[in-house]
Amino acid sequence: MTLEQILEALRTRPRFAPQFTAWRAVPAVPATFAELPPGLDPRLEAALMGRGISRLYSHQAQAYHEVTRGGDIVVVTPTASGKTLCYNLPVLDAILKQDDTRALYLFPTKALSSDQVDELHGLVRALGVDVRTSTYDGDTPADARRTIRAAGHIVVTNPDMLHTAILPHHTKWLRLFEHLRYIVLDELHHYRGVFGSHLANVIRRLLRICQFYGSAPQFICCSATIGNPREHAERLIGRPVTVIDRSGAPSGPRVIGLYNPPVVNQALGIRRDAVREAVALAGELLAGRVQTIFFARTRLSAELLTTYLQEDARRRGGDPGAITGYRAGYLPSERRRIEAGLRSGAVRAVAATNALELGIDIGQLAASILVGYPGTIASTRQQMGRAGRRGDLSLAVLVGTSAALDQFIVTHPEYLFGHPVEEARTNPDNLLILTSHLKCAAFELPVRDGETFGPSTLPEILAYLQEERVLHHDGDAWHYIAEAYPAEEISLRSAGTENVVIIDTTDPAPRVIGEVDLAAAPAFVHEDAIYLHLGQQHHVERLDWEERKAYVRRVDVDYYTDAQIAVDVRVLEEFAQAAGAAHGEVVVTFRPTIFKKLKLATHENVGFGPIRLPETTLHTTGAWWVCPRAQTPGLRPDELQGALLGLAHALANVAPLYLMSDPRDLGAVVEVRSPHTGEPTVTLFERVPGGVGQAERLFALGGDLLAAARALVEACGCAEGCPSCVGPILEVGPQGKQHTLRLLKDARVPA
Repeated sequence: MTLEQILEALRTRPRFAPQFTAWRAVPAVPATFAELPPGLDPRLEAALMGRGISRLYSHQAQAYHEVTRGGDIVVVTPTASGKTLCYNLPVLDAILKQDDTRALYLFPTKALSSDQVDELHGLVRALGVDVRTSTYDGDTPADARRTIRAAGHIVVTNPDMLHTAILPHHTKWLRLFEHLRYIVLDELHHYRGVFGSHLANVIRRLLRICQFYGSAPQFICCSATIGNPREHAERLIGRPVTVIDRSGAPSGPRVIGLYNPPVVNQALGIRRDAVREAVALAGELLAGRVQTIFFARTRLSAELLTTYLQEDARRRGGDPGAITGYRAGYLPSERRRIEAGLRSGAVRAVAATNALELGIDIGQLAASILVGYPGTIASTRQQMGRAGRRGDLSLAVLVGTSAALDQFIVTHPEYLFGHPVEEARTNPDNLLILTSHLKCAAFELPVRDGETFGPSTLPEILAYLQEERVLHHDGDAWHYIAEAYPAEEISLRSAGTENVVIIDTTDPAPRVIGEVDLAAAPAFVHEDAIYLHLGQQHHVERLDWEERKAYVRRVDVDYYTDAQIAVDVRVLEEFAQAAGAAHGEVVVTFRPTIFKKLKLATHENVGFGPIRLPETTLHTTGAWWVCPRAQTPGLRPDELQGALLGLAHALANVAPLYLMSDPRDLGAVVEVRSPHTGEPTVTLFERVPGGVGQAERLFALGGDLLAAARALVEACGCAEGCPSCVGPILEVGPQGKQHTLRLLKDARVPA
């Protein structure tokens, strides 16, 4: 069955057709070409011709022109538009013309680095010239590292290695830093929030080392579509950039569908499980041998989806081995095997988290199924764009869950199709992040009096670090004197630097099968949890919290586990307040309590148990809204609690519409009587130490956020509350929806 026939079946078959809330046909776009630049090295021109490239796309030619003029650029074009040539072309041209030219390529993941190096090596082989291109990461052997440091023309790495292994040892990289001409930053949109804030400081450290060695490199940045490419790039690199955002690449026709699972309980607003509905859609695609990628919102969902797809393949007489999962926590060798299987066609379907959202070459997929709204329009476009890279017809379907944000998207298709892409947010001057990198910078080179490294508060921070016996001021410079190696104490991507290693003890020889970051360990690998890996269930027999090791054993059970974490918040300092809202510094306490056992097929609760792990704390920023008791007369304490839970649920679900953030980047706490305000209060907090500016942005939105929350609740078709508006009725109470609307109507919401 062809993809066109499958599309017709989905549009007409009673099982599926009524559930599609919107269809959008995106027509094919022809290419816009430009001639090869006249100043291009003849050897490079011949290599391109040999690979069938006689002309460039217009944006590739513009990028080459701007780079050769000496400017910093950011290329913002869709998936599979040939952005790689935007930096490989000028870099290789410069190396061919001047052999001591050096370039540093930064990719957000090792997998992407490996993928891009393969493509670069192909072009270098076609050149027939000794252009030494090497990957420098944690898997690089010691003897190869010495060769790369001494003679590598192009060093490909990731921000983590630059942070911990290159900058602190810059004296070993003399040739690189003396002759560094280009810095390539690919997948720029990925560097937002805490990761982007860290990267901006790593770039500050990199540039001061380049200045020390007398080099002044240019930046060539590439990004998927975001709403503020110029602002975002300039915030990351600290310099003006030229934006190239008119793509000359062709694209094939694409059909996009929004699918809302049928309601199974009208009163409670509960819909059929989105994962199960995605499996039903997959049956049509896989029966027609349409290679498909599924994107799940969480690691658990990805593993459940893998399990269900494999079960469905067995029932249909298919090959369950051609279906696999893909997520962070898999071993690198497993991920490489899966990527190769996708390219060769041996893997017909993959259920992934956003780990496959980046531009890794995974072959010629024809369909992309998103199980749940990814959180941003930008990520939605990225995930949908992972299919259809050949230029043929492709299909993308967003399957909504019962979550409020998903329901808003699938019932308001004009938002997804017509709303501009979100802006990326970073805060390089976050005090905790800035101070950490200032220690690293001083370790690398003494910080001179009057030197610029971020904000004007630098002298105060330096003085504080001297009081803490980290720095010492001598003459006109601040010197690092602490014994600790500062870079090792900083994780660029998460709140902590530690992971819990997962060890399978089923066989006589135990083996490591994965890892999970320490913050997530209480939810995923507490004792008696069911840990899912590549569709296989494992029972967690012991979690050694001190040693950061979880010991598991393979099992075959018909349930999975879901942990409950109690959350409390305390305000440390209030920065500003207006119209019943405020924002400031808070400390959040997480306390694991119990876990539930849920049936795989029906998700019904079949048992529970305690979680005995220590509580953890997070210092961050939050925004809060006060609901004075005078506005809630007649509500019993339990009714008020339900109304506050409903308000928190609605606010937390509309907030990502205004922020380029994942809904999981924010947490919510409700208090019937807040110790800080003395009144009923709802708080949204950032799940990042110190915050990255999201809470301040929420506060600045004022009544717009409350108005959006009110519109969400009023538009929901349920009678008394459901997960699509205020949360499950069992949490908010039988009149939770009405009471939540009462709070929203009494709040200062613009008419």
